[in-house]
Amino acid sequence: MTQAVRRALYSPELLALAVELADHPYDADAPLQGQAHSRSCGSSIALSLDPASRLGLRVTACAVGQASAAIFARHFDAHPVARLSATHNQIERWLGGAEERPDWPGMQILEPARAYPGRHGAILLPWRAALDALSKGGAGR
Repeated sequence: MTQAVRRALYSPELLALAVELADHPYDADAPLQGQAHSRSCGSSIALSLDPASRLGLRVTACAVGQASAAIFARHFDAHPVARLSATHNQIERWLGGAEERPDWPGMQILEPARAYPGRHGAILLPWRAALDALSKGGAGR
């Protein structure tokens, strides 16, 4: 990867998001647990959610995956499963070439990563982990 490409993809704004993950410590004892793994890049995420809707994350991912997790966490606020699923589908379409950006604040930060299909799986991880957790808990909220 050239220096110019690295600068375009790994903007200071994207890189700064990783530190926000410390605000969302993973809780292994939380009643709702979800996981997701990207086969394309090897990134993974574990997500915990307690009854008070406190979100916890354990992210093992590249800077793009960490940024996506931070963007997700900023605006999670215990959205209903239907909203999370719809947003996940919007992100998939957007990554596949659709012009309309997903209806989730902060997605513009991830815009440069659309050109790198190997990063798409990492972008989707937090939504997949949340849907996994909520499906196990039977919470249709």
